[in-house]
Amino acid sequence: MIYLWGSEGCGRTHLLHASCTEMADMGAASAYLPLDMHDAMSPQMLEGLENMALVCLDNIDAIVGIKAWEEAIFDFYNRRKELAATTRLIVTASAPAPQLSFALADLQSRLNWGVTYKVHELDDEQKLSALQLRAELRGLKMPLEVARFLLKRLSRDMPTLLSKLNVLDQASITAQRKLTVPFVKEILEL
Repeated sequence: MIYLWGSEGCGRTHLLHASCTEMADMGAASAYLPLDMHDAMSPQMLEGLENMALVCLDNIDAIVGIKAWEEAIFDFYNRRKELAATTRLIVTASAPAPQLSFALADLQSRLNWGVTYKVHELDDEQKLSALQLRAELRGLKMPLEVARFLLKRLSRDMPTLLSKLNVLDQASITAQRKLTVPFVKEILEL
């Protein structure tokens, strides 16, 4: 079990999606549950997941104090253990497990069984590199001055930056234009 924690926008969800994609590429089954959307789901969704190659529980802190969810996750842990299941489990939260106040103390202890890592938000240089790499993976060349312009003019969180990259990619294809600061200003109305 791996427990990942870090601030909002640091990339926890991205890591879970990438892990599920990796498992799919290997032909293995995985499940991703965004627990911050627990209102739209049933805790019974956890039944049978111990047979998956990978289960990702995103934002487990969203279900703190919700008895039905806490019990369902605890039961899932126990089924994995009883079956000696090889299910890999990745859990994310915004804080370390000992700082969460689960009503079910046994669930709290289960979250401490694995390895814990803090996911740090990218610094500005890393964000520049990430933007350029994402653009390159799309077949789009993003000059450094354009990436710097985006960091100065937009919210610096990666979801916003990547969302704007999607817009720029589509606009670049449609207009058959390269990314330049004037083109970016025009498209994003900055």
